[in-house]
Amino acid sequence: MKSKIFLLLRLVVAGILLQTLYFKFSGAPESIYIFSTLKVEPWGRWFAGFSELVASILILIPATQVFGALMAAGIMAGAILSHLFVLGVVVQDDSGLLFTLACVVFVLSNVIIFDQRQTLLNLVKKIRG
Repeated sequence: MKSKIFLLLRLVVAGILLQTLYFKFSGAPESIYIFSTLKVEPWGRWFAGFSELVASILILIPATQVFGALMAAGIMAGAILSHLFVLGVVVQDDSGLLFTLACVVFVLSNVIIFDQRQTLLNLVKKIRG
C-alpha cells in the first residue's frame, strides 16, 4: 500500500512539473512575464524548464526518485521565494495557482525525501568511506 501511495506522490510531482514545460519552452506570455520580472529571461526560463524536466525524469525512476525529489524541492523553494519576495502570490490574475502548485510540489517532494532519507544517509556513508 505504501509503495502505491508514494508512486502516486511521485506521479503528482512529475505531472505538475511536466505540465509547466510547454509554457516555459514555448515562450508563453505568462512565462516570459515571470522570468522578465525576475530579470532572467530567456536563460532562466530555459534553465528552469530543463531542470524541471530532469527532476521529473529522476523522480519517476524508483532508483533515482530521491534525487529527483531533492531537485524538485530545491527548484520549488526558489519558485516559492520568488513569489513571496518578487512576483507576489497572484501572478497575472492566476488566483495564486502557480504559487499553490509550487507549494504542493515542494511539500510532496519533501515527503518523498523524508521517506527516502535512509538512501541518502547510506550514500553519505559510502562517500565518506
